[in-house]
Amino acid sequence: MKRKMLFWPLLLLLLIPNHIAFADEKNSPEQLAEQVIEPSYLYILKQWKEVGIDNASPYERAISPTDFLSVPESDLVPLNESKGYEDQVFSWKDQKSITVEVDVEEEGLYELGFDYFPLGEGIVPIEGSIEVNGSYPYYESRRILFPKDWKSASTKFEKDRFGDEIIPKQVPIEEWHYVKAEDSSYLHSRPLKFHLKAGKNTIKLSNLRGEMLLGNVYVDSVGTIPSYEKYLEQNKGELVDDAMVTIEAEHPAKKNSSFIRPVNKQDASVVPYKRDSRLLNVIGGESWEQSGQSATWNIEVEESGYYNISLKVLQEKQTSFPVYRTVMINGEVPFEEVEHYGFQQEKNWKNETLSDDNGEAYRFYLEKGSNTLTLKVDASPVNRTLFEIDQVMQGIEELSLSIKQLTGNSQDRSRGWRITEYLPDIEDRLLNWADALDKESEYLLQLSEGQEAVEVVSLNIASERLRSLAESPDEIPSRLTQLSEGSSSVAQILGNAILDLKKQPLFMDRIYIHGDEKLPKAELGFFAKTKESVLKFFHSFKSNTLATEDVEDDVVDIWVNRPRQYVELMQNMADQQFTPETGIKVRFSIMPSEQKLILANAANSQPDLALGISTWLPYELAIRGAAYDLRQFDDFGETVGRFSPGAFLPMIIDDSVYALPETQDFFVQFYRKDILNALDVPVPDTWDDVVEVLPELQRFGLNYYTPIAGAVAFKPFQATAPFIYQNQGDLYVENGMGTSIDSDETIKGIQFMTDLNTIYSTPLQVPNFYNHFRYSTLPIGVSNFQTYVQLTAAAPEISGWWDIAPHPGVMQEDGTVSRWATGSGQAGMIFNGSKNKEQAWELLKWWTSTEIQTDFATTLQIMYGPSYMWNTSNLEAFAQLPWPEEHKEVILEQWEQLMEVPKTPYTYMIEREISNVWNRVVFDGENTRSAVDDAVVTIDREMRRKMEEFGYMKDGKLIKPYHIPTIEQVESWVEENDE
Repeated sequence: MKRKMLFWPLLLLLLIPNHIAFADEKNSPEQLAEQVIEPSYLYILKQWKEVGIDNASPYERAISPTDFLSVPESDLVPLNESKGYEDQVFSWKDQKSITVEVDVEEEGLYELGFDYFPLGEGIVPIEGSIEVNGSYPYYESRRILFPKDWKSASTKFEKDRFGDEIIPKQVPIEEWHYVKAEDSSYLHSRPLKFHLKAGKNTIKLSNLRGEMLLGNVYVDSVGTIPSYEKYLEQNKGELVDDAMVTIEAEHPAKKNSSFIRPVNKQDASVVPYKRDSRLLNVIGGESWEQSGQSATWNIEVEESGYYNISLKVLQEKQTSFPVYRTVMINGEVPFEEVEHYGFQQEKNWKNETLSDDNGEAYRFYLEKGSNTLTLKVDASPVNRTLFEIDQVMQGIEELSLSIKQLTGNSQDRSRGWRITEYLPDIEDRLLNWADALDKESEYLLQLSEGQEAVEVVSLNIASERLRSLAESPDEIPSRLTQLSEGSSSVAQILGNAILDLKKQPLFMDRIYIHGDEKLPKAELGFFAKTKESVLKFFHSFKSNTLATEDVEDDVVDIWVNRPRQYVELMQNMADQQFTPETGIKVRFSIMPSEQKLILANAANSQPDLALGISTWLPYELAIRGAAYDLRQFDDFGETVGRFSPGAFLPMIIDDSVYALPETQDFFVQFYRKDILNALDVPVPDTWDDVVEVLPELQRFGLNYYTPIAGAVAFKPFQATAPFIYQNQGDLYVENGMGTSIDSDETIKGIQFMTDLNTIYSTPLQVPNFYNHFRYSTLPIGVSNFQTYVQLTAAAPEISGWWDIAPHPGVMQEDGTVSRWATGSGQAGMIFNGSKNKEQAWELLKWWTSTEIQTDFATTLQIMYGPSYMWNTSNLEAFAQLPWPEEHKEVILEQWEQLMEVPKTPYTYMIEREISNVWNRVVFDGENTRSAVDDAVVTIDREMRRKMEEFGYMKDGKLIKPYHIPTIEQVESWVEENDE
């Protein structure tokens, strides 16, 4: 709602910058989202209810693909290629759209359903959007998912060399699916409703991502679920008394998410269990906690009738809040009472017989023969709370932006503001939000049966803080860290509560389908548990199967600086593929810290090969004679072409290369499409473009993020080097004996880097760009792979509303844009002391090959979820990863201008002094040229000391030059191999 313009006293006008004081009212912060984003589904449902729009009378209509409007014949797949569908189907891909027309007699709410056949083996979800009569009815209709079903390639768990069970390969189930359009976050338990007017309506389904065959589109009246009482009346029969069917939960027949996986619980109460090996004996945990994830088990019963269902579960959610599952029999929820079945936190395993609030077991009717039981993760009971929290957070964001407009974003505590004169309703807003949070806190307390879970406490703390701020609203400009900024602000507390409420983890060991039979105990008795604890204690002294230890001389010893699940997968892939192909035995071990390599080398107990290490470490070991030159291998030239040439620079000394890139980072622009569209701000292509859009962003309290703000006191090369390289500057003189940061080009880059903070007012310090990006305060900025993973896996609320673009650069005289940026990832190196250098090189080539890197990356995500993204440095493999194609194109384009900082013995001093120059210019107001000149003196002094230490100088005189590696040098090796 537009606010009336207030009369602002002359004093305030003098204090507020003109471009803020006279901001255009139509672009007020509270209206930004409304210009591009529809209201939420819950909000629209309330509106429909208020105006009397209700569910339509029973209705069903199926629209065949041949009846889609204006569909080219070439997009229709013939009957003999329709995967068994009894009609022609539509090939839905590449952002294509289909439109159907439906004529209904009654205005009301309807549901939409689709027959579809997923294509492709990737795990990137198939996404679409739905428009009704030319517009999106609500925000959720912009993203509709069409999930695939998955199954294990084998029903038997194979074992690795240590006797531990291996998660089998997951494969998509190729069959036709039927789904009703649902909210993509699955926070609504029922399908989405769509308002159709009486008469003709058009429904448009647009492809956003993925590929599938589309069959019939269905328009149905809203479905209903009977009560338990009616369910019993509909199905005549008796309880089958003597039945007992036991199902091991770790073997579902199918699941709608590939990373719902069996896991090991090393607990003697679990079946099966072995003290000396890790068996995959339960399902769930963090792999089965996202709303909408479902797993299905086959049930065979010998006679028709009613059965009880018991689940052996462990609910140990750390916040102590209950979790929920929707229970379905043969694909449908049998009765309302099991639509949101809650599991309270328990310290031990429990046989949970599905029962009502009085403990009376529910009876489920099963037909003789084959039936299915599906359990679907369900966060819908807390959806109303999530909605209210989101409303409060949006309100806080709008209020914070309004205050920043008024104060020019000043938080000076010595400066007084009379905020209540310009925002007279600020106290009411704060108190209304506190009341809303109190109401939701009481609701959550009911769900948790009176237990004060972390989520309840978080809402109470946020409410108290809002009431405290309301007591002194004029002090809020200097207390924004309590309202909307910082790790302990109300916005951050509520953001964490949202994440906690959405998580619904549950471990499940067994499923019992039974009558009145007594169930096996869920937990071992006291004496049995005590005995097992003692035996496990003594067993713990045995060697960890993945610990670093001595190996036989004919085994390639590989230390990996990564978590267990990565190393296990690497070992299994090598055992199944590399060793059978080459006859070379390998053993992977977890290296807790890469610093162990330095100690191991000093003790002459180093491995043959190290993986997952920082790109600076091979150089430090090589210059001390501990690393092996990979150019000594005849086929090195065939291998180097797999990678970005600029990634090799920190691993080269003279003409020798001491490591291969294994993973690679990227720095690109992240931007919020919704906010930039609302402000009519283009995505910058150059730094000059960034400077041009900054005033419009800052007019609304928004800003542009650079990696400089992400660093604290010390500014690393990742933040500073791009400004130097893009301006054609350099860090070293030609013979390597000194620094060239005092050259005109380098100083130009450093000057602009500091101007961004001193003149253009970009943020000085941002502890977490991801959070600011999600909450819209920093809607655009330069960041890396870590941010990409966070936004992809942990920000579903803005999915589809952000994108990436190449790093901003500097326009050159020839019209090209110089975008040079760093991209340090991890590397792999062979030790000089290895007795198996040739075998280690074969392994390193195999590991970094396109086929293996693609297989490893895909398997990681299929097994462990979207957050396990693998940023391989192999360019061909990266192009085949299961990432959105448009994002891979941007990253690969940026990698064409990847330039890591070459290493010298004194590089660390250059990095430190550039950081010091930034601090002196920005905080002390020192002249840039003067600060750089002082830095050159310090660097050159350290240079002479280090070059004498490594034999390049003696008594201040040059003995031999130090060759600074270049991209052209690496490219020449590739060209030599091609010739």
